[in-house]
Amino acid sequence: MSSLDAVLAQYEENTKTTDTSNYMSQEERMQKYFACILLQGESQGQRRVRILPTKDGSSPFKEVWYHEIQVAGKWQKFYDPGKNDNERSPLNEVYEELMSTGKETDKELARQYRSRKFYIVKVIDRDKEHEGVKFWRFKHNFKNDGILDKIIPIWRQKGDITDPEKGRDLIIQLVKSKAPNGKEYTSIQTIMHDDPTSLHEDAETSKLWLTDELSWEDVYSKKPVEYLEAIARGEVPRWDGELGKYIYGDDETAEFGGTSKASLPVDPQASMEADEDLPF
Repeated sequence: MSSLDAVLAQYEENTKTTDTSNYMSQEERMQKYFACILLQGESQGQRRVRILPTKDGSSPFKEVWYHEIQVAGKWQKFYDPGKNDNERSPLNEVYEELMSTGKETDKELARQYRSRKFYIVKVIDRDKEHEGVKFWRFKHNFKNDGILDKIIPIWRQKGDITDPEKGRDLIIQLVKSKAPNGKEYTSIQTIMHDDPTSLHEDAETSKLWLTDELSWEDVYSKKPVEYLEAIARGEVPRWDGELGKYIYGDDETAEFGGTSKASLPVDPQASMEADEDLPF
């Protein structure tokens, strides 16, 4: 291929019309995200949710692995392409490198880069039914006292709670708890079940929810490998609206919001339910 051909091919690739049929604004994305989080000033509260059945009869709880890394002072979740798709994962590479040194300090730091299992389930938020289907993401609990561990007993006792005609809503009781560092976060105290009921009294609304093609992959973003590489280097990628892409740099002052990797704080809820669970 000549230089001219290469340039023209590059130009054609970069000027292709972007498919925006599945584009979702940040506001629309947030509406599709079910979060059990108490607002400021609330010490307790209640949420009601209905888990939707899958079309093929498989488990509605999808297992997905995420990293939890602090970037620019905020804890964020990043899709792990290694464990999920068997593809290259820069954050896993950092984890494995730190673990290989044998140093206790490196092992402690490595915890920040280890991905963890989450469950994602398609639901209807009974308090905001007008927003349609949503997705609830929560962490697997190795102590067997997590959210899924509270739901399964209801399933065993009452049968398929996702049944469109005789399933059950879940009633989630929330309370404010404190982490060892004194920071408050929302925790789920109990999950109860309501009486059997149809998904919705209007058959057309039920059909609309049951046939909705939106998947969790449409809602939860997957960052490109370049983004994960930047995070692994301690950088804070910046979104350039004019260029329509992330900008990466080696500004040392941008490392995890101004802190060095060595002083990266340990997430006080590394083995607990997160107090802030954003979809990006």
